Amino acid sequence: MPVSRRTLIAASAALSAAPMARPRAQAAGPLRIGVLTDLSGTYSDTSGPTSVACARQAVQDFAGSRGLQAQVIEADHQNKPDVGAAIARQWFDQGVDMITDVPNSAVALAVKAIAVEKNKAYLNTGAASTALTGAGCTPTTIHWGYNTTMLARSAAATVQAGGKSWYFIVADYVFGRDLTQQATGFIQAAGGKVLGSAAYPFPTTTDFSAFLLDAQASGADVVAFGNAGGDTVNCIKQAHEFGLTRGGKRLAAMLAFIQVIKSVGLETAQGLLLTESFYWDLNSRTRAFMERIRPKLGGNYVSSEQAGTYAATLHYLKAAADLGMAAAKANGAEVVARMKAMPTDDDCYGTLRIRADGQALHPAYLFQVKTPAESTSPWDLYKLLSTTSGEDAAPPIESCKLTG
Repeated sequence: MPVSRRTLIAASAALSAAPMARPRAQAAGPLRIGVLTDLSGTYSDTSGPTSVACARQAVQDFAGSRGLQAQVIEADHQNKPDVGAAIARQWFDQGVDMITDVPNSAVALAVKAIAVEKNKAYLNTGAASTALTGAGCTPTTIHWGYNTTMLARSAAATVQAGGKSWYFIVADYVFGRDLTQQATGFIQAAGGKVLGSAAYPFPTTTDFSAFLLDAQASGADVVAFGNAGGDTVNCIKQAHEFGLTRGGKRLAAMLAFIQVIKSVGLETAQGLLLTESFYWDLNSRTRAFMERIRPKLGGNYVSSEQAGTYAATLHYLKAAADLGMAAAKANGAEVVARMKAMPTDDDCYGTLRIRADGQALHPAYLFQVKTPAESTSPWDLYKLLSTTSGEDAAPPIESCKLTG
C-alpha cells in the first residue's frame, strides 16, 4: 500500500508517546503488545483508553504472577486504513510482537495484511468483518469479541419471541449491507420476513426522520438499525421522539455497546434489543473482573470489544509463556497456533476454544434494555433474553484455507 508523507507524519505523531527499543535489543526485551485503537474519535468510548486499560489488566493478572515481562503501548489509527497500516508496520519493525483491538473493519483488514507479512500476531477485537477469518484467514490472525454473523444470528432470535416482520435502516457501506444481508437470511430461516430496508448516505446523515417514518409505515414488528456509534444514538433518540415503539413495535440495534445505552439513557432506550458477547453483570466472574478494573477506567464500564481485548491479550500471554519467550517473539504464527491449541479461560468469557481459522467461539447474548424502574444502579442496563452458543454464532469455517 503506498504511504503518503502526510500519513507517515500522522503515524509518527501517534507513536511519539510510545518510545521503542532499538532493533538490536529486541531479542532480550519483554513481549511488546500494541493496542491500536481509536483514542479520540467516534469509537473512543467503546474501544480507546478502556481497551488499553484492559490489555494492561491482562498483563497485571498474568504476566506478573508468572515472571513474564510484557509492555503495553498504544496509538490512535484515526479510523484511517493508511495510518493504521503505517503504525502497524513501524511497530512490527521496531519490535512490537502483537497488535490488538483495531476498531473499524477497513483498518483491521489493512493491519491483518501487515501482520501476516511480518509474521506477527494480530488479535482483532474491535472490527466486525468476517473477512478476518473465512476465506481471508491467515495463520497470524485471531478474531475475538463479535462479528457480523454473530450479530445477525442473535438478533434473529427475536423472531421466536414474536418479532416476525422486520424493517432495516442501515448505513450504506459494507458493514451495514453485509449485516442486513446476513440478518435477512437468519430471519427468514426462523420463519420471519423482511418488509423493507433503507440505506442512508454514510457518514453524512444525521436526520433519520424520513427513514423512520417509512419504517413506521411499513407495519413491521421490529425496526432494526444496521449502523454503529453516533448513528445508532441518533436513530434511537429520533425513534423515541417519533413514538415508534407505541403499539408494541420493537427497536433492535444490530451493533450497540453498553456506552451507547448509557449515553442515550434508559428513559429513551428502554425495551431496545441488542447483542453483546460480554456484559459486566452476566455472572460472578464478569462482576469480579469489572470490580477489579473499574478504578482504572475513569467512570467508564467495559464493552464486549474491550472485554475481548482483555481476554485475547491474557490468552496470548498464556500461549507465549507455554511456548517460551524467545520462540514467541520470533514467530507470531507459532504463538497463534499455540493459542488455538489451548482452551481459553478468563473472567470475561470463561472457557472456550479458538477454531482453526482463528475465530474465537464465544456465546452471543441477546439483551433487552431495562426500564428505569428495573435498573438498580447507573450501569445496570440489560436483562438477558436468549443465548446463542459459540458454535452457532460463528460464521462458516469451510472457506478457510487453514482448515484443510
